[in-house]
Amino acid sequence: MRKQLLALGVLCALLPGLVLHTQAAEAPAVSAASAVLMDGETGRILYANNENEPRAIASITKLMTALVAAEWAQGDLSRTVTIRQKWTGIEGTSLYLRAGEKLTLETLLYGLLLHSGNDAAVALAASCAGDVETFVGWMNQRAQDLGMTNTHFSDPNGLGDENHYSTALDMARLGAACLQNPTVAKITATRSITLEGRSFTNHNKLLWLYPGCTGMKTGYTRQAGRTLVSSAEKEGQTLICVTLNDRNDWTDHQALLDYGFETFPRQVLAEEGETFRQVPVEGSLLRQVPAVAWGEVAWPLREGETVRTEIDLPVSVQAPVTQGEIAGTVTFYVGDRKVGETYLVWGKSAGLDVVSPDSERSPLGFLKKLAGME
Repeated sequence: MRKQLLALGVLCALLPGLVLHTQAAEAPAVSAASAVLMDGETGRILYANNENEPRAIASITKLMTALVAAEWAQGDLSRTVTIRQKWTGIEGTSLYLRAGEKLTLETLLYGLLLHSGNDAAVALAASCAGDVETFVGWMNQRAQDLGMTNTHFSDPNGLGDENHYSTALDMARLGAACLQNPTVAKITATRSITLEGRSFTNHNKLLWLYPGCTGMKTGYTRQAGRTLVSSAEKEGQTLICVTLNDRNDWTDHQALLDYGFETFPRQVLAEEGETFRQVPVEGSLLRQVPAVAWGEVAWPLREGETVRTEIDLPVSVQAPVTQGEIAGTVTFYVGDRKVGETYLVWGKSAGLDVVSPDSERSPLGFLKKLAGME
C-alpha cells in the first residue's frame, strides 16, 4: 500500500500558472520595470507587475546554467576540468581563467554564482556538454520543463543578443527549481568561500541586509539594467522575489519580502496525521476508525480570505480495515479555486470480528467459527 501511495504522487499541488494581482494599497511601490513575488512552496503569486513581459535578464541567467550543470553532475562536484584557451578572455566579470589550469566543477560553480564569472559559465557549459551550443540547448529544454514559456537562452552567462530573454514570472519559477536543488541552493546562500586558492564573495548584498535571506543571484548589463532574484525564509515560509531593470533593487526586494511575509503568512490547512472524520465500521468490534491526513497542506492566506473544505469519504466502511490504506481525500478551496489536496488514510486497523447472525445460528456455522474458519 505504501507503494500505491507513492505512485499516486504529491498531494499538495503547486500552481505555477496562477497569477493573482493582489496588490492592495499597502503593497510597496517599486522601481522595477517587471517584478514578481512568489510563495516558494505553493507557487502563489503575491505581487506581480508586468510579470509576463520578456526582457533582457543579464547574469541571473547563471541560475539556469548552475541548475543544468548541477543536475548533470548529479551531486559529484569533484570532477576536474582542464581549462581550454577558447574558454578564457570572456568579456565582463571574469575569474581570469588560464588555459591549462585545472579546477573542479565545485570551484567553477562557486565562481559562477558568487563572483558571476562569465568565463566560468562558458567553462561549465563546454565541459558538461562538450560544447557551449549543446549546453544552451539543454538550458532551453530545462526552461520548457519548468513551464518558462516566455524564455529563451542564447548563451550560459547572460551577455546574449536579442534572442536571450525571460520574464519576471519565469525567473521566479527558475528560482523555485534552484531552491529544490541542494547544490545550487547551498551555493547561492554562501556569503564567501575560498576554493583551490581562489576567494569568492557573494555579490548578493541581501545576504547581509535582509534577515532570513537564503540567496539567489544578481545581474547587470546596459541593456538589461539591474536584475535580481532573491529568496528568503521566515517561520517555515519561503518567498522568491524577482525584479528586472530595477535601479533600487536592494530596497525594493526588502520591501516586497516584508510585504509578502506580513500580508500572506503561511497557514497549515492539514497536518500529517490530523483526524478529519471518524467513520463507522461494520463487522468489527471497533466501532469507528479515524480518517487522517496523509500529508501536510499549507497555503499563504491573506487576511479576510476563507478556506472551504470538501471531504470525500464513505459513509461507513466494511471490516477488515488496514491502517495506512487510502480512505478518501480532503480538498481545500479559497473561493472557487482549489489550493491544496491530500489523501485521507485510515488511522487504525479494524479486524473482521463479528460473524453474521445467520451464520452463528446454523450448526455448520458454529463449527466453522470454533475451527477458526470464519
